Amino acid sequence: MKVAYVVLYVKDHEACRAFWVEKVGMVVKRSSEAAGHVIRRVGFAGQDFAFELVPLAMMKDNPDGLDLATPSVCFHVDDLAATRARLVERGVQASPLGEHFGTPNFAFCDPEGHWFAVTP
Repeated sequence: MKVAYVVLYVKDHEACRAFWVEKVGMVVKRSSEAAGHVIRRVGFAGQDFAFELVPLAMMKDNPDGLDLATPSVCFHVDDLAATRARLVERGVQASPLGEHFGTPNFAFCDPEGHWFAVTP
């Protein structure tokens, strides 16, 4: 596993994009749309790590019960099913394999109740 990105739930998506790009010097690495909202991934050129800026309005129903005041960490793996199986074998609480806004994934929980997303 490697850290792919950290989700920041933001009130003003455009102000946050402008801050990270225009003030801090990051670049927009990816821009997509889901449920009528724009999601941008920003990070430094030449580095894999990024922040994904997700509008709070998109999470109004919060189907996963996330603490939206806390950033969400997303891990990247080559084999989603095998990684989930390995974690479950080790006694880690994990959600079923599924899709979230068109991206295959699952999530796992640490002892404090923090959930982490895993995508291929």
